[in-house]
Amino acid sequence: MAVNARRGAPLTPEEIYATALRLIDAGGVEGLSMRKLAVELDVNPMSLYHHVDGRTALLQRVCAMVGARLDLPAADGAWPEQLRALGHACRSLARRHPSLWLYAQSHPEVTGHDHLIWQALDPILAAAGVDEKRLVHARKTLFSLLSGFVLGETTGALNEQGGTADLDEAFEAALDFAVAGLASFRS
Repeated sequence: MAVNARRGAPLTPEEIYATALRLIDAGGVEGLSMRKLAVELDVNPMSLYHHVDGRTALLQRVCAMVGARLDLPAADGAWPEQLRALGHACRSLARRHPSLWLYAQSHPEVTGHDHLIWQALDPILAAAGVDEKRLVHARKTLFSLLSGFVLGETTGALNEQGGTADLDEAFEAALDFAVAGLASFRS
């Protein structure tokens, strides 16, 4: 790995992804460019392409880095508590990185079909008694409920109705709704 004369230190993928996330958090995904990232890292923009193929690949890796930080529920315990824990973990992640969350939800090719959320959700749904034929529908329904709530919260649409405490209560009600609704997907 070559050392940039201006930087005095080699550029690492971890540094690239962390800096990209910081720029996304500050100015949104739409404000991220390879040129802006290079300026922030004090490197020639072409240096970035030794580590990442382009902006889309960069966003995929940033999403993977953030996804790896998702506080997944423990595999033990009752499925309702696991579902609630997963919901809270997703909401927390979305609140920390709202622009990246919204981007990932509207660009599923970025997170892929093997996303950590699905890997955690499928065993919870199986424990809840959802049969394999209805698994996809249960997953999509829960995803829609969570994404809709988080979208309303991060865009401010739900904030007009009350304060943070009201949003927390509303989120708990959404989780109650999700747990109760899973009964319709049971085998």
